[in-house]
Amino acid sequence: MNPRRVVLVGGSGFVGSAIANRLVEAGVDVLVPTRRRSRVGHVLLLPTVDVVEADVHDPATLARLFAGADAVVSLVGILHSRSGTPYGPDFARAHVELPKKVVAACRAAGVRRLVHISALGADVDGPSEYQRSKAAGEAAIRSTGADLDWIILRPSVIFGRGDHFLNLFASLAATFPVLPLAGANARFQPVYVEDVAEVVWRCLITPEAAGQTFELAGPTVYTLRQLVEYVSALAGKPRPIIPLPESLAMLQAGLMELAPQPLMSRDNVRSMRVDNVATGAPLPFGLRPTALEAVAPSWLGREAVRAHYYPFRCQARR
Repeated sequence: MNPRRVVLVGGSGFVGSAIANRLVEAGVDVLVPTRRRSRVGHVLLLPTVDVVEADVHDPATLARLFAGADAVVSLVGILHSRSGTPYGPDFARAHVELPKKVVAACRAAGVRRLVHISALGADVDGPSEYQRSKAAGEAAIRSTGADLDWIILRPSVIFGRGDHFLNLFASLAATFPVLPLAGANARFQPVYVEDVAEVVWRCLITPEAAGQTFELAGPTVYTLRQLVEYVSALAGKPRPIIPLPESLAMLQAGLMELAPQPLMSRDNVRSMRVDNVATGAPLPFGLRPTALEAVAPSWLGREAVRAHYYPFRCQARR
């Protein structure tokens, strides 16, 4: 299968931009729906990408966007939600209801291939609402059976230039003399965003991938403390780290939830009760994962002057 036109639902963000770049490199026409076209200038510059303002939560709009597409990549995800049982309404809307609408729109438009990006640790019985909602979204995809050639990807935390993970800790290290850290011993296996984009492309062109679920991870497992220590040292701002017990971590996160754009939530803390580590090969299709240490210095190192402007770009949404 060699797709000529692909729709990226949620394609205007960090991961979507990398996927769009990979598809453009392969000569694919890419459609990226977004709420505000003015905020996706980085994607607009790509030669075969068409960005349109659209409400992807509207079923009729989705069916119209998917018309004539060879494949759809679904990658909408959020980290925070109002609380609820088994998950809050914001998680339900983004992680459960939207995948159901994407599946229905694929059927209506005659799209056969759907790549759905979930999350490592998705579990209907997981400790966090995020994990439970991601599992429910996966169930919605799998329920289509043979009606759709679906593939589910479960990445660990994704890093790369412009990410909201490593860059966040670099920014915090530049701001605070000490870093109180929730989930310091939680284990992660970070995966490079370009590797994720390559896997998505392989899923689109490999017929045998249909109906499978793949975990995506990097070559190395780290504790969160190790990651923060590495990033802060790389940025030239090594800081003492104070591991917080979960009781204090929940208190800290509860206070952060009061901010308009919280950096942490109590649900995030609950997510870290489960290691974010692959159970098998880190990447499918025989791909070799990129080591964090091989690429992170290019944007986090002290010599990477542009890295110092990252917090300002975030505030300006650029």
